[in-house]
Amino acid sequence: MASFPPGADIARIARDLRAGDRTTLSRAITLIESKRADHRRTAAALTQKLIDATGNAVRVGITGAPGVGKSTTIDALGNMLTHEARKVAVLAVDPSSQRTGGSILADKTRMARLANDLNAFIRPSPASGTLGGVAAKTRETMLLCEAAGYDVVLVETVGVGQSEIAVADMTDFFLALMLPGAGDELQGLKKGIVELADMIAINKADGDNVVRARAAAAEYRAALHILSPRSPNWSPPVVTYSAVTGDGVAALWAAVLEHRAKLTASGELDERRGKQQVKWMWSMLEERLFAPLRSDRTLKAAVPRIEADVAAGRLAASAAVERIADLLGK
Repeated sequence: MASFPPGADIARIARDLRAGDRTTLSRAITLIESKRADHRRTAAALTQKLIDATGNAVRVGITGAPGVGKSTTIDALGNMLTHEARKVAVLAVDPSSQRTGGSILADKTRMARLANDLNAFIRPSPASGTLGGVAAKTRETMLLCEAAGYDVVLVETVGVGQSEIAVADMTDFFLALMLPGAGDELQGLKKGIVELADMIAINKADGDNVVRARAAAAEYRAALHILSPRSPNWSPPVVTYSAVTGDGVAALWAAVLEHRAKLTASGELDERRGKQQVKWMWSMLEERLFAPLRSDRTLKAAVPRIEADVAAGRLAASAAVERIADLLGK
């Protein structure tokens, strides 16, 4: 979908977006994702215009290894929420090919009910090699969705690399999905992910898997018992559910709301969001400063040679930094 033309009326765009116009929201996200300098300035002006309409949504990050059922879970949870008269935005960050830069934008087919729900908005975004697999503009997109009236924002990670940490840093509640069979999973489970999780949920707890799911939950509870919780105001629960049958999905959401109530009462939610905003600012600044290294032809040609000299021991790392800084004009 095309973005807005140069000189677009920011006030009108903001007004239409606040009114919940889906076409305007889609075009605004395209604007946010653009790397053009004029689009970047327009996007900054638009987000500033909308800032007072953001921050009211429940922001939930959802992670889990491929095959755990993230999209099916989001479809079940989102469908339940829209039936409760909530508006749900899903920001699904897709894995991009490191070789071709292509992306797998199949989330809408895996979220069949939500894709056809007028109270839901699904935006797949290619990660395009972004560190951690999280699309660079996911956070700004989240704000646009909030301004458009979506009161629940679900951010799905690719489930690999550092994407979990990135999503935990932009959401209020971080949900880690697991499969039955805890013995094997605990061996390969990254301690950092468990420490970040506000809840661990064992999916596919249906049919013959129910007993295995309960055993897995017991194992994870034992693991969490020896780790320091992310928040002094919340002890992460471990639950079982089935995204296919819907059993336990309501309990997932109840825990999200309980967590929000406790962190709001203690003041921790506002504090966490404030820190996230500052971290977001520095992340965007870093991206801006390094942008010429990816776009300027002279720099793109020089950097590999400098790297080769450093790797071969011909150039000290400190001298290389100075050389690159000189090229950047710093």
